[in-house]
Amino acid sequence: MSIEAVIFDLGGVVLGSPLHAIRAYERELGLAQNAINRVAAATAPHGAWSRLERGELEMETFYAEFEADCLAAGHTISARDMMARMAGATEPRESMLEAIRRIRAAGLRAAALTNNWASPEESSNSNDGTRALSALFDVFVESSVEGLRKPDPRIYELTCERLAVAPTRAAFLDDIGFNLKPARALGMTTIKVDEPEPALEELGRVLGLRLLD
Repeated sequence: MSIEAVIFDLGGVVLGSPLHAIRAYERELGLAQNAINRVAAATAPHGAWSRLERGELEMETFYAEFEADCLAAGHTISARDMMARMAGATEPRESMLEAIRRIRAAGLRAAALTNNWASPEESSNSNDGTRALSALFDVFVESSVEGLRKPDPRIYELTCERLAVAPTRAAFLDDIGFNLKPARALGMTTIKVDEPEPALEELGRVLGLRLLD
């Protein structure tokens, strides 16, 4: 069955990886790799991280509550510092932007599906950047807007509904394997992104398109 739409995660796929920034912060604090991510996963769906991504917490409240979640696991962190480092890591990847342009030029649809949060600290410049990024896609789905977050199957279904495609006719790219499982269960073709170029080569084979020069 041919693919009619491609759904992209943002951070770690279209943008640089916030996970890399978290790992660097863990090393600086002397924490085990993925210690912070394990707190986020272990406290889901009711912990501070999950609630932030569903738009249920203001950022200032998140800082205190996520620090408390981490402290309960034996880790002392500054959530404010961590989030600043993550924001600095998420620069656009030109190879991904060009691939999205080629996908749409070929007559396929493209969507962004991202777990994110609304920050009162965002400047007008960063908002302009978000608008510019969203203009690359036919559909732009944000967890903080929808009140749903990956890996809840409903947010994948919502994205496909807005694309007007069946999940079996969609491909989905994410850098977190746990987020790929519900998409695969719905019948999507899934690609795990570790580095952009190998992922785009794989996607190009799936689509029968040249996505890299």
